Amino acid sequence: RNFRNFLLDSALIIVDFDWTYCFPLIYFNVVFTHSMSKTDLYVCDSFINILHASSNKLLNYIYIIFMKEFLRVIENGIDTARRERLFKPNIDMALIRRATHAGSWYSDSAIYAVGSELNKQLEGWLGAADLSHGPARAIIAPHAGYSYCGGCAGFAYRQISPVVVRKIFILGPSHYVRLPGCALSSASIYRTPLYDLHIDQQVRRELEETGQFEWMDLNTDEEEHSIEMQLPFLAKIMEGFKDSFTIIPILVGSLTPEREALYGRLLAPYLADPQTLFVVSSDFCHWGQRFRYTYYDRSCGPIHRSIQNLDKMGMDIIETLNPTMFTDYLKKYGNTICGRHPIGVLLQAIHSLKGNTNGQKMNLKFLKYAQSSQCNNMNDSSVSYASASLVLE
Repeated sequence: RNFRNFLLDSALIIVDFDWTYCFPLIYFNVVFTHSMSKTDLYVCDSFINILHASSNKLLNYIYIIFMKEFLRVIENGIDTARRERLFKPNIDMALIRRATHAGSWYSDSAIYAVGSELNKQLEGWLGAADLSHGPARAIIAPHAGYSYCGGCAGFAYRQISPVVVRKIFILGPSHYVRLPGCALSSASIYRTPLYDLHIDQQVRRELEETGQFEWMDLNTDEEEHSIEMQLPFLAKIMEGFKDSFTIIPILVGSLTPEREALYGRLLAPYLADPQTLFVVSSDFCHWGQRFRYTYYDRSCGPIHRSIQNLDKMGMDIIETLNPTMFTDYLKKYGNTICGRHPIGVLLQAIHSLKGNTNGQKMNLKFLKYAQSSQCNNMNDSSVSYASASLVLE
């Protein structure tokens, strides 16, 4: 923002305080101080023309910055880069979030075709997994490219009973936007290569009314992969009931333990509903110099064994369902579990429900673990994947 203010001040000097130019420049500054409404932005049309037609390079540069910001605000309603709400998005519109990672992170061949490559892959991964800890009330599943983690993710999704599920919460970590809380999607439909998934409007309103949730703009929503990578698996496992369920995607930011507890309490009533499924999106250890994490316990032998032991330690703690122990583990070892905050929210929701499960006991179990590659020296790198299922017994 300081750089933008510098540009504005410089522009005022260049135009020699000509008020013909100063008035739109003031409007331009107001845009970046977040005190303009969506309608007011259209007043800047004349300003855009002035900047675009100017022979002054600095004003041309301001034009480029302004247009980028203007289009993002008009189309999406929110500027998440500054973590402030310009105006509430029009969620009554049929806003569609595209499957932006299809064709790169996973196959999009023969979209909507029963015999598509993606459909066959999903069937293969699910068919190779055992139904050993279901029906799941919550799962933890990885969100890397399917060529790396599809087989591992299949073990989590195999535990879901589609006959029971009517609402699906998807908690994914924010990789690209700094977010101190949690954010809701402004879209109404999430597109997948299999079929469209519809967002639960009623639950979204209920969450909004708590005053604890921000909004994702469409750019942020489509850029983030942690939620999208769960969608094809969900669409496949629920395909026999495609018109009978809704989804509630939630982007989870960098939460303090206190904020994790807050969101856990807010989501606990939904977790208590036997027709609701929680999907927590998380990879495990990101190891290597490119991740700035090279913890190595040499007593374990090869580096990949050290990584596995570190992840296993975290998985064992998660299975205790103790959020404080998990937080302490992360503080001690700094394991780069990208979904640590969504996992923390789930553990806090479970903690809030203890004693309110009609005598049933919650049991979370990890079913599969994998690594993208085996690290043997300090120049190697890898990402770990793990799948888990939570049941009530």
